[in-house]
Amino acid sequence: MAHVEKLSIALTPEMAAAVRQCVESGEYASSSEVIREALRDWKLKRSLQQNELAELRNLWQAGLASGPGRYGDMNAIKAEARKRLLSQESEQQH
Repeated sequence: MAHVEKLSIALTPEMAAAVRQCVESGEYASSSEVIREALRDWKLKRSLQQNELAELRNLWQAGLASGPGRYGDMNAIKAEARKRLLSQESEQQH
């Protein structure tokens, strides 16, 4: 590591014990290594969440841009859902 910045962090006793256990078991060489990997995983998870959120926003905008729906209100949506359910049930019986 060319440039390293030392930080002081506070962990709950459970988290500190988990870090120590990983080092003592030989899974990691140091507590810093455990924390670095945890931060890499956190960054990846955060990136995935941001990508998913962007995709949801794109889908939302595409839905708005597609124009009004086929059904005028919630009762019409429910009626269509019931019709489809009955159709599926009758197909399964035959």
